[in-house]
Amino acid sequence: MSRIGKLPIAVPSGVDVAIDERLVTVKGPKGTLSHQVAAPITVAKDDNGTLEVKRPDDERESRSLHGLTRTLINNMVIGVTDGYEKKLEIVGVGYRVLSKGPTQLEFQLGYSHSITFNAPEGITFTVDGPTRLGVQGIDKQLVGETAANIRKLRKPEPYKGKGVRYAGEHIRRKVGKAGK
Repeated sequence: MSRIGKLPIAVPSGVDVAIDERLVTVKGPKGTLSHQVAAPITVAKDDNGTLEVKRPDDERESRSLHGLTRTLINNMVIGVTDGYEKKLEIVGVGYRVLSKGPTQLEFQLGYSHSITFNAPEGITFTVDGPTRLGVQGIDKQLVGETAANIRKLRKPEPYKGKGVRYAGEHIRRKVGKAGK
């Protein structure tokens, strides 16, 4: 049995969960998220306000979807109550970020031009100084994807470590060429 799949999902007060056939909709103080549950998995609401994810059999596909579905629904509950945030750092001489509102950033990353990055729907940015920024939202997958797309603008290089990196990310450094 999946250890993650059989854990109940605690629904805090102020969060409303609606289950309609295969569609699970979670509504909270920060917004609304919905997820289409895959075929063999079922989601039921208990009397004490928790959600239970069940599978009908021990087939390989059912087992793999069991824990996944439970985690996705739990992430939706956390997202509508607390939200998610990814922090990024910019390292490099002359590399910086400017805020052009809560949903638009302008980067100077060593190219001959500046790069304007627009946030997808449901994502906001916070800029803490010229080299630190945060990506915030209620959808964990979308926050991570947006942060990865920003990092992709200038990945950290292994010699000097210049580029956009996640906060606290360790970059494996290489030794430069040996001098005479």
